[in-house]
Amino acid sequence: MNPPKPVPSKACARANTLKKQLRRHNHLYYSLTAPEISDREYDGLYRELESLESVYPELVSTDSPTQRVGGEPLSTFNSVRHSVPMMSLDNTYDKSEISEFDARLRRRLPYQHFTYSLEPKIDGVAVSLRYEKGLFTSGSTRGDGETGDDITGNLRTIRSIPLRLNTDTPPAILELRGEVYMTKSGFAKLNQIRQEAGEEPFANPRNSAAGSLKLLDSRLVAQRPLAAVLYGTGELQGIHFDTHAELIDSLQSMDFKTPPRLWVCQSINELLSALEKLESLKSTFDFEMDGGVVKVNERGLYGRFGATAKSPRWAIAYKYEPERVQTRVLDIVVQVGRTGVLTPVAELEPVSVAGSVVSRATLHNSQEIKRKDIRIGDTVTIEKAGDIIPAIVNALAGERSGNENQFSMPKQCPVCDYPTSQREGEAAHRCENLQCAAQVKSSIRHFASRGAMDIGGLGEALIEQLVDKEILNDPSNLYSLGEKREQLIGLDRMAEKSADNLLEGIDKSRSRDYWRVLFAMGIPHVGTRAAQTLANHMDNINTLMTADRKTLTEIPEVGPIMADSIVSFFDDPSKRELVQRLRAAGLTLSTKPAPSAGILEGRTFVLTGTLDNFTRDEASEKIRSLGGKTSSSVSDKTTYVLAGASAGLKLDKARKLGVQILSEDEFVKLINQ
Repeated sequence: MNPPKPVPSKACARANTLKKQLRRHNHLYYSLTAPEISDREYDGLYRELESLESVYPELVSTDSPTQRVGGEPLSTFNSVRHSVPMMSLDNTYDKSEISEFDARLRRRLPYQHFTYSLEPKIDGVAVSLRYEKGLFTSGSTRGDGETGDDITGNLRTIRSIPLRLNTDTPPAILELRGEVYMTKSGFAKLNQIRQEAGEEPFANPRNSAAGSLKLLDSRLVAQRPLAAVLYGTGELQGIHFDTHAELIDSLQSMDFKTPPRLWVCQSINELLSALEKLESLKSTFDFEMDGGVVKVNERGLYGRFGATAKSPRWAIAYKYEPERVQTRVLDIVVQVGRTGVLTPVAELEPVSVAGSVVSRATLHNSQEIKRKDIRIGDTVTIEKAGDIIPAIVNALAGERSGNENQFSMPKQCPVCDYPTSQREGEAAHRCENLQCAAQVKSSIRHFASRGAMDIGGLGEALIEQLVDKEILNDPSNLYSLGEKREQLIGLDRMAEKSADNLLEGIDKSRSRDYWRVLFAMGIPHVGTRAAQTLANHMDNINTLMTADRKTLTEIPEVGPIMADSIVSFFDDPSKRELVQRLRAAGLTLSTKPAPSAGILEGRTFVLTGTLDNFTRDEASEKIRSLGGKTSSSVSDKTTYVLAGASAGLKLDKARKLGVQILSEDEFVKLINQ
């Protein structure tokens, strides 16, 4: 047998460069939400590295970005003993107990000066990550504090967890503690996808994260919108941190995602004030936050303060009471989604909860209604799951008068009267009529949405009229609306100018990127990120339509569930006909070359704070589409800092360096030039 050919030095050097670049861009995208390159450019670097590793397998390393997609399913998780026990925190809902916590510490060390740190308490799943000589070697759950499950394979799929430390002097051992969580936005999208597929929705983001980490197939975990935030330590060798604030700064420099806000407080009064400020920011974070974590900032005092059997004495969690209110179920109605799934929704007496008035709450399916025994007329307790989705916690059976009515799912679609069905193994009921007006309306709404074809002026009320008057019965019909201009003008609130603006918006959408068309088609389990991945690996629609399950699962981030969904979608003759109609309408059904330079060519932006009209991703994509770049840090090379509400240290640094600061209004004027 011939020995393997040596790897050329050029190939080795290029692979190392690519790995370094991809690690950096992973950190910018997944930890800092400040990408500097487009998804297309990232995938180009990724494919180049994949190609090199394919030709020279010796280049494959455990820390390579190509090794994140997940491996073969496990039969069970192995147990692992923590080198340093994972303790839990004492917690309280009473601020007077925070003052007593301070008093206890000062009695214990009466002449010792110390400060406090405060950071958000993320409601996730506690994990431990172990790095040896800079490489991620293993990860585990908390378990009983002494022993947990080895979930290394699942943790490796989480993009915000670096596989190699970003440092030239890695310590012998760095063991970190933190939380894996599911973003609130990701949770909402995941539940929508699950409901449309007829699957049981998750109860809340924390349960979603916990359930994901328990999956034995890491390829499925890779499809979940998980992130990890690190804030504590276990075993340390060759590294030292004087304060908690120094630990957080060091972790950030090594490319870890850390708590988004950190206060260092000099006194108990300053700490109590910071706790109020943190609670006011609760809704601005894209994760469930159930309180704040208070720690003595000076780590050298931890041993002197000591610990109880299960908790350190130098830290405590202050938990905010979840806002729950009572109201009455006026009715239970049924909505029909774009895949035909029937979803029961409770119509409620309007009530204010977590900062907004709630009058409806989804009940997901008949099983949930039965499990919670919710009846029309019941008094119920509601809250917002993940601070965003109104949910009924329970029905107050003791408040019943006897006039309440039990609910049952309809045997016929409430929109088109077509018989409903329940597929084997599914909790959901469905309308199987593909021409059902509710499904048509929902599919057009999705097709025209901002993340898909982004057709301005095509709102809910207009879609209702267009379908009800049989002007539209399919998303592809949008591109022939110009022939029905007179009918458009005859619709409610539709003058000539409005009709012309709509037709112009539809015409502009013909040039949207291929991945947007893929997402707009509404393939179950294919979100925006998956659509971008598919478009970059299968650069035209014909290749995708004829791909089999095996070919699809070889694409990074495409697991068996998504692959089956894609194959099933394009096996449907009506979906193939849709593709033909979109092709005839002139839509982009293949990957196009990268756009030429725009008005922001050569300009670098740093984004900070919360914007009113853009998400960070949307603003960054707009900057890149116009030729500009985004960066995660402010320097003398920064052209602009785009500052929204609650801007932080980046704004202060920009002022010190004399970098031009843009308000959101100024940014809009700039990009509209």
